[in-house]
Amino acid sequence: MRYLLFLCFALVVLSCKKDDKKTELETEPSTDISDISTKDFRDFKILDSKNISKKEIWNILDKQLADFSEEKYDALKTLILDQDIPTLQKHISNGKLSYEVLVKFYLFRIKTFDRENDLSLNSVISLNPKAIEEAIQKDKELLNKKLKHPIFGMPVLLKDNINTAEMPTTAGAVALQKNTTEDAYITKALKNSGAIILGKANLSEWAYFFCGECPSGYSAVGGQTLNPYGRRIIDTGGSSSGSAVAVSANFCAAAVGSETSGSILSPASQNSAVGLKPTIGLLSRTGIVPISSTLDTPGPITKNVMDNAIMLDAMKGFDEKDYKSIKPNLESKPYFNITSGDNLNGKRFGAFRELMEDKLYVNAIDILRKQGAEIIEIPEEKIELPDFLRLLNLDMKADLASYFEKFASKNVPYKTIEDVMEFNTKNPEKAMPYGQSLFEGVYKDKSTKEEFDAIKNTLKTNGRRFFDIPMQSQNLDGIVSINNYHAGEAAVAEYPALTVPMGYTEKGIPKGLTFISKPLSEYSLLQWAYAYEQASKMRKVPVNYN
Repeated sequence: MRYLLFLCFALVVLSCKKDDKKTELETEPSTDISDISTKDFRDFKILDSKNISKKEIWNILDKQLADFSEEKYDALKTLILDQDIPTLQKHISNGKLSYEVLVKFYLFRIKTFDRENDLSLNSVISLNPKAIEEAIQKDKELLNKKLKHPIFGMPVLLKDNINTAEMPTTAGAVALQKNTTEDAYITKALKNSGAIILGKANLSEWAYFFCGECPSGYSAVGGQTLNPYGRRIIDTGGSSSGSAVAVSANFCAAAVGSETSGSILSPASQNSAVGLKPTIGLLSRTGIVPISSTLDTPGPITKNVMDNAIMLDAMKGFDEKDYKSIKPNLESKPYFNITSGDNLNGKRFGAFRELMEDKLYVNAIDILRKQGAEIIEIPEEKIELPDFLRLLNLDMKADLASYFEKFASKNVPYKTIEDVMEFNTKNPEKAMPYGQSLFEGVYKDKSTKEEFDAIKNTLKTNGRRFFDIPMQSQNLDGIVSINNYHAGEAAVAEYPALTVPMGYTEKGIPKGLTFISKPLSEYSLLQWAYAYEQASKMRKVPVNYN
């Protein structure tokens, strides 16, 4: 049982035990995902990036931002800070805002707070040099009264393992700093819906499957991401660290993360944001630097549930290049139609007895009850996830080579993970100050196809049994957990999970209530989370970034 944090290995799994004890990375295949751990997150070797500078990031946009003064910024705060996307769109439609002004506001905040100052968060790696131009064009297109998606004109940050044409896709790695690519499928989908790609967010390097001794939120390119609720005090979670931090600090309207096991749920909950890990295949993975084609998925990270639903709706679509892609139901409602007042009435949720010592969890359950939900206390099933780490090793070895071949820039000379390791060993101070122990594990791991298939089948079966046994026996609609405590089981089961702020500990650490249910239950998850959010109103803005 993993309490208190159950951090993740970025797209991957990693956890902190209740006594906060550190454990060493297993050298043999583990039968328990909680055996994978990392260093104390406050033990930083590096804070600011040695590979990029604030000057480099702002080289082009500075001139375009010259007419946006601090006075203009202060006058706009009440219209923009912590507002949801429908409210921002309303302000734009009635003339109080424009898309150009909105983009400039977020850019001003990023420049003010994100790097090389006493409040720096290091959440943004690069900015789209055409963002302001695109916003001006969106203002012109707004005059066309044709119905537009709610994401239209909204500035969005993408985790820097998602391919974009305007900026390199680095996965936080020095080896990929020249990786200029075409857009990933979901990047195209967002653009087709009218979103503005504002920039790329920092991440735990290679989605946290690289250096077993590095803190979450660290990458060689982006430096150490820090949590706005407790800079250098509270963990950011990972691997979508920059995406969650940027959302909470109001550096964008919304962001995209990616998850293999906990990499959206962990940073979203740690930064008091809403994070959705969708059913594998609901969103395309094409053009995203991989860990595991079995488990990887992108997903939205937002300040509130409505924005999350809008983002999910804007990214959906069938991708024939992704073998797990699911054809959408053309008759289904948009995901953002979730505002029914009785979303929780009569719903049956399983709540883990082992978590009942958590006061925030107990309070959240009480709120669900008051909204008409039935809560059934259930024990955690004693089911292991054998060879979880091996699944990631074996997938990454093949999947990364495939990414290099099909989706990386021709400027990237690598064909295999060994090629990247060789580059890193020649540039250790810049490329791997914490080492590359997880890459070494990937390189060493081998199996037959039959053995690998058996590992995947066992993990999926066990993951589904973990949830299905109580859901079937108690006729449950879903299960409620905390943060990413059960991200590993949801990952291998390929079940969706959504976390929403449920309050703060006595030390001010944010926590999230996490809803988990069957594949393709995203609409229900969003409805439940929306109803809980509206009833609880738990999220607070980080105080130093107002």
